[in-house]
Amino acid sequence: MTPSADAQDAARDLYERLLTAWNRRDAAAFADLFAADGAMIGFDGSQATGPEIHDHLDPIFQDHPTAAYVAKVREVRSIGPDAVVLRAIVGMVPPGQDELNPATNALHSLVAERGAEGWSIVLFQNTPAQYHGRPDLVESHTEEIERVRTGG
Repeated sequence: MTPSADAQDAARDLYERLLTAWNRRDAAAFADLFAADGAMIGFDGSQATGPEIHDHLDPIFQDHPTAAYVAKVREVRSIGPDAVVLRAIVGMVPPGQDELNPATNALHSLVAERGAEGWSIVLFQNTPAQYHGRPDLVESHTEEIERVRTGG
């Protein structure tokens, strides 16, 4: 089911704002994008729901510099009249560096819904893309994100 242009734009905007908040290390802005009962599953498998999202991320951002996301949205798909799934491929650039770290390649899934107050994130999952035993897939993933990073 193809989402309306409004739903696609809303999902892409939410996702862009989510990555911007992460890259700025702004736990409040990140958490504010979620529905009151929205959930996050982190790269390491940690989980947080609702207000816990801010409480989970704030110490991480305070304790050490985090790598910045570079992403490419691969799909936005409708799952109902007021809900969409966004899937993206991502890489990360460590602080103080100019190149992607293939060890942190990941796949993102975001579920968003339209409520009375507009669009919000219901679920965000950050899954490591390790491609065990398949170095060609690691290389392909990294090259695809590198093209996004360099505008090539």
